[in-house]
Amino acid sequence: MQRIGLTGGIAAGKSVAARRLAELGAVVIDSDVLAREAVAPGSAGLDAVVDEFGRGVLAGDGSLDRAALASIVFADDAARARLDGIVHPIVRRLSAEREAASATTDHGAVVVHDIPLLVETGQADAFHVLVVVHTPAVLRVERLVRLRGMDRAEAEARVSAQASDDERLAVADVVLDGAGSDDDLRTQVDDLWDRLAVERADELAAETP
Repeated sequence: MQRIGLTGGIAAGKSVAARRLAELGAVVIDSDVLAREAVAPGSAGLDAVVDEFGRGVLAGDGSLDRAALASIVFADDAARARLDGIVHPIVRRLSAEREAASATTDHGAVVVHDIPLLVETGQADAFHVLVVVHTPAVLRVERLVRLRGMDRAEAEARVSAQASDDERLAVADVVLDGAGSDDDLRTQVDDLWDRLAVERADELAAETP
């Protein structure tokens, strides 16, 4: 089994790369999806978040009000660290369970862990290959304003709350350029997939007596 770490700053294009990898046959484990599962209604994770931040982070239907929680944690590094301390251990457990299930089904699976905060959570050395989708921070802010309707101050806060471009690039094994079009990024992913296939073939040949 090949374990790939995939990361990139908010609005860098990481989701485009992850979707293309899934289309090509990778098993993509999306940490954002698992983070939502970790605080789903009725979960121990949601109970812990409410205990920490109060019932004001709940929507009327009892689910997590993400906007209310974001307004707290993105303005306060200590609050964000407390939230991470609740959610990240649950996400890692769920991720390990998904990976184990994939390995059981296909010993030769390519498992891609799509982790926005991979660098921030100290997981840079946990994968065979670490792929970073890189788009300069200034362009990511523009995308958040133009495509997601954020005001500029909020967009800049979201970007600055994550690792810097230099921090991600320093640990990357492979850098994909996300500054261009989605089609261009998908082409880069296709090229990466081909390289990974060659590496898998070489490893199998080396293991064959």
